[in-house]
Amino acid sequence: MAGQVFRVMLRMQIKSGMEGDFERVWQEVGDSVTSHPANLGQWLSRSAEEDGIYYIVSDWADEPRFREFETSDRHLEHRKKLHPYRSGGSMTTMHVVAALSGAVGSRS
Repeated sequence: MAGQVFRVMLRMQIKSGMEGDFERVWQEVGDSVTSHPANLGQWLSRSAEEDGIYYIVSDWADEPRFREFETSDRHLEHRKKLHPYRSGGSMTTMHVVAALSGAVGSRS
């Protein structure tokens, strides 16, 4: 469906003892993603259940513009800066089909 938010979720395993450095570098280089005109935002979360596991979620205006970013030199440079901290990972993509705001999010 045209105009549907395209969401990317990365699951990253970070090398033991490098978690703090990874978080710092992720924040330092994040604008290479968020400054892209099709990016709607991104979030870094640390697993509450598994040591060294992080999730990065980014929302995009549409899939074609994400795919354009994914193969760009800008993205490859971003990945190079984070790669030394990773010991594994995976990527899942999806189309957001509905969104509901919670009670706190809907207060004015």
